[in-house]
Amino acid sequence: MYKNIVTLLVQFILINVFFFIGLALQHLTNLPIPGSIIGLILLFLALKTGLVKLHWIEQAGKWLLAELLLFFIPAAVGIVQYPDLAGWNGFQLLLVIFISTILVMWVTGIVADQLAKRRRKGETE
Repeated sequence: MYKNIVTLLVQFILINVFFFIGLALQHLTNLPIPGSIIGLILLFLALKTGLVKLHWIEQAGKWLLAELLLFFIPAAVGIVQYPDLAGWNGFQLLLVIFISTILVMWVTGIVADQLAKRRRKGETE
């Protein structure tokens, strides 16, 4: 059990190293891109080039994805402080959220389908 916890912590620290590198780069260069996104891009490039192996961060990444909903709770609670969002602006906001959710689900389905086809094709060869 302790081995799993230590592994998870080390992987989480590695992910955060890229996050903080991204923040530092954003601060130093004043890019109009959030530092977290820069860090995510750097982590992606490190994974694609083999500098970072997937199994070095996989368990922590899965945990973060599983608990993703918890990261949205503070934002949802913060909306309560803005009662003017209950009117027309609120309806527009809900419409945008609904449409973007449908688009994300649609694109995710297409990508997952393509990846599944590619995986099946690789297994048959």
